[in-house]
Amino acid sequence: MNEHEYLASKINEQLRAGSPIVLVSIVSMQGSTPRHSGVKMAVGANGQPYGTIGGSLIEATVIQEAKNVLAYGKSKIISFDLSSKDVITPDMICGGKAEILMDYIPVNEINQTFSQLWYDLIHRGQDFYLVTHLKGAGNSVEVLHHAIIHADGNIIGNISFSEMEIESLKSELHNISSTYVLELKDTWVIIDRIRKMKTLYCFGAGHVAVPTAHLAALVGFRVVVIDDRPDFANTEHFPEANDILVISDFNNALEELEIDGDSFIVILTRGHQYDRVVLEQSLKTSAGYIGMISSKRKREAIYTALLTQGVEQERLEKVYSPIGIDIGGETPEEIAVSIVAELIKVRSQKTN
Repeated sequence: MNEHEYLASKINEQLRAGSPIVLVSIVSMQGSTPRHSGVKMAVGANGQPYGTIGGSLIEATVIQEAKNVLAYGKSKIISFDLSSKDVITPDMICGGKAEILMDYIPVNEINQTFSQLWYDLIHRGQDFYLVTHLKGAGNSVEVLHHAIIHADGNIIGNISFSEMEIESLKSELHNISSTYVLELKDTWVIIDRIRKMKTLYCFGAGHVAVPTAHLAALVGFRVVVIDDRPDFANTEHFPEANDILVISDFNNALEELEIDGDSFIVILTRGHQYDRVVLEQSLKTSAGYIGMISSKRKREAIYTALLTQGVEQERLEKVYSPIGIDIGGETPEEIAVSIVAELIKVRSQKTN
């Protein structure tokens, strides 16, 4: 479960339980701040925080301020200037500025339905835009509506835009990579792009795969484990995997999988011959990442064999092998850290 899914689930859970909640969003940031614009967390009616906007004194202040928002039932925007000479607390020295929206979400049927839809879309792995329509500023800000715009332009939710404003909004979507603020007459709109969760296909269920799958799930990948050994590929070894596939052999290992640009393939099988077979199939897909565990000698032997079979050198050059960022790791857990660090790096490059 990634942070978007976790947050949506908690908001939905709290509203269903009859408790209002405050959705906290970094609307804008300049300079060095703990996290980027668009990052969100929520604070429940009992003061319980869900998620993080970067920790430190900023987050502590936001959590405390959320209690006031809940008490008065009014949204607001608060500003932080972390570059001010007046900032003397070490925890606050980041050298940037940030504006944070404290969005009060009361319990009602509209918000309950919307939060369920928000969660369902993320859970199903769909791309969409989360729209927050506001007017005013500072302590007098008013959240007018929330809506969801699908990638095809279809709008769901209560909106107060004119037809012309809707068309203007849709025309801006292709420019949005993360969070975007758009002015509309005397109101303004915050648009957050919510990207679908990346799927990690882990081929092999051995000693390196176990911590790799665990860490990948922990940092928000949807994890699918594939192996031909049921004694290894099972929920006991991979409790956090979204899916576990036990195949008859690796010759057609990718046949039933939906591999696209959001797919990450990690090859960790128990033998060179299986690695080569899976790599050969992987190179025929549009996977956004293909990595194979290997020594340089083993990699060259596999590459040579594939080149003689007609695989293009250009395709092989895009494979991450030896897999992982070089941190000098030796244990399965250390190797897993290096692999997942590389996955995070590539995912970040694709998202930005």
